[in-house]
Amino acid sequence: MIGAVPVLLVLGFLVTALLYASVGFGGGSTYSALLALSGLDYRLLPLVSLACNIVVVAGSSIRFARAGITPWRPALVLVGLAAPASFLGGLVPIGREAFLMLLGTSLVLTSLTMLIPVAEARAGEPTRFARWMPFVAPPLGFLAGLVGIGGGIFLAPLLHLARWQGARAIAATASLFILVNSLFGLAGQLLKNGPGMMGQAIGASLPLLLAVVVGGQIGSLLAARLLPLQWIRRLTAVLVFMVGFRLLCTG
Repeated sequence: MIGAVPVLLVLGFLVTALLYASVGFGGGSTYSALLALSGLDYRLLPLVSLACNIVVVAGSSIRFARAGITPWRPALVLVGLAAPASFLGGLVPIGREAFLMLLGTSLVLTSLTMLIPVAEARAGEPTRFARWMPFVAPPLGFLAGLVGIGGGIFLAPLLHLARWQGARAIAATASLFILVNSLFGLAGQLLKNGPGMMGQAIGASLPLLLAVVVGGQIGSLLAARLLPLQWIRRLTAVLVFMVGFRLLCTG
C-alpha cells in the first residue's frame, strides 16, 4: 500500500474483525474487498487478508480448544482434506478481473449463508447430508487459498443445515478450519508471489493487523453480550452484501 493507511480503512478492518469474531469467523473475504476498493495491488490482497484471518481466529481456536469444545476427530478430517486444497489454490495464478469477480461473488454468497437460521434444538440428530461434509471441504479449501479467505464462513452454515454437531462445536470447527486454511493458503501465495511481496504487504499494512487484533478481541469478548447473536449475524450479512455488491459493480 502506497503512503499512509487511510483511517477509514483501518476503522473498516476493526469493525469487520469485531463483527466476524463475534460470530466465530475471521473476515478474510471482507478484508480483501475493502483492500480492493482502496486500490491496493490485487496480488497483495490474499496475503494481507490471510494474515489478518490468522490473527483473528488464532485466539478463538485456542480458547475453544482449552474449553474442550473442539470436536477434534471430525474437525481434523475436514481440516486435513481442505488444507492441501487451500495450498493448491494459493499457487494458482489468477487475473485481476477473475479475482475480483470471485471475491465479490463469494461475499454476496457469504451474506446469504449468514442469514441461514441456526437450529440448535436438533443438533444431535444429523441429517443424511452430514456424512457428505468431508467431500465439501476440499472445494472450500481451494477457494480459500485462491482468493484469500478461510472458507469457514461457507462451511459453518452447511454444518448447521446438516446438524453435524452442536452450535458451539461447529463454531470451534469453523475457527480451526479458517486458521489452518489461512496458513496453507498463505504458504501457497508466498510460493507463487515470493516472500518479498509478503514483507511488502505486512510492512505497509501493519496498522490493519493491529486493528484486527483489537477488533477480534472486542468481538470475541464483548460484542455478543451487547447485542443478540442473531442481530449481529444479520448486521454482518448486510454489510458483507453491500461490500460484495459494490465490488462486483466496480470490478
